Amino acid sequence: MTLRTKQRLDVPLTIKSVTDTGEFEGYGSVFGVKDSYSDIVMAGAFAKTLADWKAKGSMPAMLWQHDPHEPIGIYTDIKEDDVGLYVKGRLLIEDDPLAKRAHAHMKAGSLSGLSIGYWLNDYDYDGSKDAFLLREIDLLEISLVTFPANDAARVSNVKSALADGVLPRPSDMERLLRDAGLSRTQAKAFMACGYRALDQRDAEIKGALDNLVNTIKF
Repeated sequence: MTLRTKQRLDVPLTIKSVTDTGEFEGYGSVFGVKDSYSDIVMAGAFAKTLADWKAKGSMPAMLWQHDPHEPIGIYTDIKEDDVGLYVKGRLLIEDDPLAKRAHAHMKAGSLSGLSIGYWLNDYDYDGSKDAFLLREIDLLEISLVTFPANDAARVSNVKSALADGVLPRPSDMERLLRDAGLSRTQAKAFMACGYRALDQRDAEIKGALDNLVNTIKF
């Protein structure tokens, strides 16, 4: 399935090393592992976007908490290997107080994640794995974040997609439905067949749908 929709991919920050001068390396994504949101990044998902960045002679931005006004360093190497998306970067700790702060937290282990801002170009759903397989990801930026996964980010994803005039990713919508109070079966039925799949005379379902509307209201 092809669906160009802006998203965030939140992953634990697995640091292999971090130096006193701000260089670090690790993995921003691991292939073939089902995360808590039922997404699986497939090997090769970053191949095209990395080739595009290389052709431009540039790298995705290194941001703090997805804030475009807060770049804190540069990536010097991003590539796919057998494990996942390997990243190597340098925090500008000599010139940027925020980068110095991020570096201190990274060394202390209190900076817990990376979050990738991207366009999702291609994915499909695998019923046998009950997971969404992310097959092509177009990297925009890679942020250092305090919390790599949260409900607010999921709501933000849906709002961002709606604001851009595109459909939110089905996985985000299904999870929002479940957060709003629908059962897993009801949420899947809704995603498959829409409102007609639900008995809206059921007070609990009506309450859940009202809650969802209020949650994503602009």
